[in-house]
Amino acid sequence: MYDPGQLRTFLAVAQTLSFTQAARRLGLRQSTVSQHVRRLEDAAGRTLFTRDTHSVELTEDGEAMLGFARRILEVHEQAAAFFTGTRLRGRLRFGASEDFVLTRLTEILEAFRHEHPEVDLELTVELSGTLHEQLAAGKLDLVLAKRRPEDPRGESVWHDRLVWIGAERLRIDPERPVPLIVYPPPGISRALALEALERHGRAWRIACTSGSLNGLIAAARAGLGVMAHARGLVPPGLVRVPDRAGLPELGEVDFVLLHGAAGRGRDQGGAGAALAQAILAGGDRLHRAAR
Repeated sequence: MYDPGQLRTFLAVAQTLSFTQAARRLGLRQSTVSQHVRRLEDAAGRTLFTRDTHSVELTEDGEAMLGFARRILEVHEQAAAFFTGTRLRGRLRFGASEDFVLTRLTEILEAFRHEHPEVDLELTVELSGTLHEQLAAGKLDLVLAKRRPEDPRGESVWHDRLVWIGAERLRIDPERPVPLIVYPPPGISRALALEALERHGRAWRIACTSGSLNGLIAAARAGLGVMAHARGLVPPGLVRVPDRAGLPELGEVDFVLLHGAAGRGRDQGGAGAALAQAILAGGDRLHRAAR
């Protein structure tokens, strides 16, 4: 009933909330992406997106289709791998940024291990900036991390906006430096927060530094200050700082997949491509808290 190609297109649009970005990711024309979505909506008999010239949003039926599409594609790929007899082997060094500690990335990795038991998966959790450095040094094969707005590299998993977050009871005194809770250098969210404050001439001070997301969350929940964080990944117990606090806009951020240099072996490259596809297919899980 549902064409796998149309389901992949639907997932790409749902994750990027952009027909243009989905077309770029899939290597299709934007008109083809629109056609795939329209045909899938015809097959389902439901509207999956509301869209105008400025925005694309999932409907309630579209949210429901996310789970179905992901499961259908997983089974489709399992059947294809079984009957073609392909078995991936080798070692895959995968790096994920601290942003994903509290998400359901573990479910994607667990499913990948189940489907490819002969791949030795090594996981590194670090700051996005550090992961970029390790990838460039040849220490990682695949990275899921933030990138700076001006950086064109990587395959977009989803597009988000950075926002200021903190404890609900926290109040920012406009006459005093903004208390910041930040990752150490070379954290990308740290750099973007400091750049935004400097551009607007707002004084700041470092109230807490931690290399772990859990450390930052603990400090924020204790009311020590504010932190820059992806809007779609706000941890429980923290809220967006209201506009009346007068903090500057932080801008947008992309979460991307980046592959290491080619030529490290066919098996390793195949494993990296397979995990990248699994992350793209299950990208909606990355917006949800781990259970």
